[in-house]
Amino acid sequence: MLGVLTREQSEHVLRSEIIGRIGCYAAGKVYIVPVSYVYHNNFIYAHSKEGLKIKMMRKNSKVCFEVESRDSMISWRTVILWGTYEELSTLAEQKKAMKILNDRFLPLRLSESLLQTGYMHFPREVEKARKPVIYRISIDEVSGRFEK
Repeated sequence: MLGVLTREQSEHVLRSEIIGRIGCYAAGKVYIVPVSYVYHNNFIYAHSKEGLKIKMMRKNSKVCFEVESRDSMISWRTVILWGTYEELSTLAEQKKAMKILNDRFLPLRLSESLLQTGYMHFPREVEKARKPVIYRISIDEVSGRFEK
């Protein structure tokens, strides 16, 4: 059976998951990329290093965001939202956002041994050149669907 999620059910999916996909558009290109995120008080919070996604969202702040939860190929929930990218520039905003992110992610963190073996290693010169950006997406519209 296919169906439509209520706003409350959509918010449950957003709160339950940690990986979503941002779709952004600028200079005639669409770019979709997975990000780790936290849903909190009608915002999607995330952080990233400067790169194509951040450059595109700075040019066009309107984004689409998708999250899915799958039990099987015939039992799933998906939420799509449209919103506005907001870069958090003040120290107070950044601290609040990092607390929200850390509270959700710290219990899920990878072990230090995986980090040390290079599983998530990037060349130091690349990391130094790319500045960290903390941002949120202000949600304008939400649509959710399911199959069960």
